[in-house]
Amino acid sequence: MTGAQILIRALEEAGVEVLFGLPGGMILPAYDPLLDSTRLRHILVRHEQDAGHAAAGYATATGRPGVCVATSGPGATNLVTALTDAAMDSVPVVAVTGQVSRGLLGTDAFQEADICGITQGITKHNWLVRDAGDIPRVVAQAFHLATTGRPGPVLVDIPKDVLQERAAYVRPARPDLPGVPATPRPHPRSLDQAAALLRGSRRPVLYAGGGIVKADAAPELLRFAELTGVPVVTTLMARGAFPGSHRQHLGMPGMHGTVPAVAALQHADLVLAVGARFDDRVTGDPTTFARHAKIVHADVDAAEIGKNRAVDVPIVGDAKDVLAALTETVRALGGRTPWTTPGEWWERLDRWRAVAPMTYTPPADGSLLPQQVIDRIGALTGPDAVYASGVGQHQMWASHYLPLERPRSFLNSGGLGTMGYALPAAMGAKLALPDTTVWAVDGDGCFQMTCRTLATCAVEGIPVKVAVINNAGLGMVRQLQSLFFGDRHFGVGSATRSIPDFAAMGEAYGGVGLRCDRTEDLDATIRKALEIDDVPVVVDFVVSDEELVWPMIAAGASNDDIRTARSSAPVWGSND
Repeated sequence: MTGAQILIRALEEAGVEVLFGLPGGMILPAYDPLLDSTRLRHILVRHEQDAGHAAAGYATATGRPGVCVATSGPGATNLVTALTDAAMDSVPVVAVTGQVSRGLLGTDAFQEADICGITQGITKHNWLVRDAGDIPRVVAQAFHLATTGRPGPVLVDIPKDVLQERAAYVRPARPDLPGVPATPRPHPRSLDQAAALLRGSRRPVLYAGGGIVKADAAPELLRFAELTGVPVVTTLMARGAFPGSHRQHLGMPGMHGTVPAVAALQHADLVLAVGARFDDRVTGDPTTFARHAKIVHADVDAAEIGKNRAVDVPIVGDAKDVLAALTETVRALGGRTPWTTPGEWWERLDRWRAVAPMTYTPPADGSLLPQQVIDRIGALTGPDAVYASGVGQHQMWASHYLPLERPRSFLNSGGLGTMGYALPAAMGAKLALPDTTVWAVDGDGCFQMTCRTLATCAVEGIPVKVAVINNAGLGMVRQLQSLFFGDRHFGVGSATRSIPDFAAMGEAYGGVGLRCDRTEDLDATIRKALEIDDVPVVVDFVVSDEELVWPMIAAGASNDDIRTARSSAPVWGSND
């Protein structure tokens, strides 16, 4: 077989069903046998970054690795942003790139780029394959590594002449990666210590991160929380891992978190962090974050434990295993834990919820608020849909106002904050879950970065729905200029002139375009979008450009300094 035929067979045997790619000279030999494959569906994107985000969306929505393909040079380097995004958010993505022939390596040949060197710091590992006979082994190792332990992206780079040379196909044995340790089981002593702290705590909080979703540990999280009665906060990457409507859910912590979630962490005497990494967007000033709390930190990646916050009890292990074992350890203690019935701690939490709810007031003139649009999309679509968000103000409103009741229902770029993520990620999710309604909730700035994905959706029959929250500018940048630069707005677009016409763009790309700028038309417009299930739909929701995201904590400030409006902030006293 040729190396190209070997590659296609190796991908088939790895269980791949869909790959997102854009051909070019060096990867072209692989496209000929791909034409003959009955098991692989190739989705032609219009830019390689879209292929990477689509693979990530596919992976996040399903838990299975997503695959993207690019040629050498600019094709490969266009994947860099998407691979960095996947690395930051621990998403299993396998990238396959073509490379110049072996004899040209290092000569600055046409479209040569050292993609292995470039991506060394943003992949779990990468391989430059120098022999066609090695392709099955390398592909098997790549898929194993992408999904083992803490998931993440990997890259396989194959020179053109390797794809063209002939070799025998040898089915690889079980991947042997000596430098990759097996995922450890949580240590019984650490579990006992954590349970003892939990038993003695009066103000505990369970801080759930994206690792809960990656480990498919949502059922274990729910069982543990309901057993102990502990309040739960879910990070941006964990939204949906714990039902948003659950009595014990306080919302999202951090820079744009809810007041109850932020306050609970600040006043806790115990923080049990599972699958979270104490990143700066959650902690704010790390010296003042949860200053009165003991810390139990469970993570599959030992390098994260103690990296950003000193830890009292470390637990290394998969979140699913940790929560299941911790549940049994708590049960073994016997008796009732002191917080299973409403007490002083829950009274304080409920008071915070009552005085600082996430809410909005629709304008009296009938114009639209962005919160209102997102709230109604969620209400009319329901919690069984998948929602992909771009980055910025609309991302924060989406995290608060969408009905996020189950894991893998909210896709977004958390660690890297990549504008343009939403639409290709939504495409990947819709392709993986064709019977599920998928919305891309995007800003007008984000949408224009990857709107070309509409062409792929139209040609391939992928009927995603796009809500453009159109405030005619870069909303989050404008907000920061309003709050920290004296309302001096520059470089954020024009509030008086919105280009392009987004509804017309939806039509031009082979879909349907709608527009809504009045409350009285909002529900009818959303319902019309929901009725269309054969082509992509773009809805231009024209909203106020003056609306800001609240609550907010300034970057680097203490979480004690959370504000609920420009001139409004909680005053923490003896009764909070």
